[in-house]
Amino acid sequence: MPAPRTVLLTGAAGGLGTLMRGLLPEYGYDLRLLDLRPVDGEPESIVADLTDKDAVREAVRGVDAIIHLAGISLEAPFEKILGANIEGTYHLYEAAREEGVGRIVFASSNHAVGYTPRPVGDDPLIPVDTPRRPDTFYGLSKCFGEDLAQLYWDKHGLETVSVRIGSCFPEPTSVRMLSVWMSPADGARLFHAALTAEDVGHTVVHGSSANTRLWWDLGSARALGYDPQDDSERYAGKLVAEQGELDPDNPAHARLGGHFVTDPPIWPY
Repeated sequence: MPAPRTVLLTGAAGGLGTLMRGLLPEYGYDLRLLDLRPVDGEPESIVADLTDKDAVREAVRGVDAIIHLAGISLEAPFEKILGANIEGTYHLYEAAREEGVGRIVFASSNHAVGYTPRPVGDDPLIPVDTPRRPDTFYGLSKCFGEDLAQLYWDKHGLETVSVRIGSCFPEPTSVRMLSVWMSPADGARLFHAALTAEDVGHTVVHGSSANTRLWWDLGSARALGYDPQDDSERYAGKLVAEQGELDPDNPAHARLGGHFVTDPPIWPY
């Protein structure tokens, strides 16, 4: 399908949102920015809470598609996750349905399957249809988002690509991240593919670069037209020298979700 012109980017002030603000316009997108706080250098950005149904519907009105990055991205008490990630995502989907938006790209997470054992040795890559095993309330909220996306496709014909993002930073910062890292440039490539592929229905994909130490199957992402260009291996020597190789007897190293399984970082706000 042709690239949508106007795309609502939620979570535009966050780390991933900031990266995508700089990269996605190169693909021809006119981004409408939304966040809970003002976006630096973007005076026309929309400041709104996703729990405010009227504000969300106003933000959605007139866009061609949505990239949904907003919400709490670490562990938090369930009550906070409920408002920001669960109720907020529902309000966004309902506004999209009411306004006739055809597609959402939903930022899911590896933490939706965080208790999945990581591949070791000659183990096969983790398939995209592996049973969900969230490692936190945060991961649980991403399972909800994927199920909500399926419901809105089956019931309302609203298409979604749910991207189980590993770690999207300028460079990996841990040995574990070498396996799930997605470069910002590859992130933009994947979001562009997710916005433009034909007939996606509800498709779940793994979001990472073509890493030498890859843990999960990128087949469904490649089927959208995603062609990752980067590999974390160029950072491996330095990180392994500093941190050592992963220890399969360490629960934080043995599961896909890493330290979210044992000692999850807590949302500070």
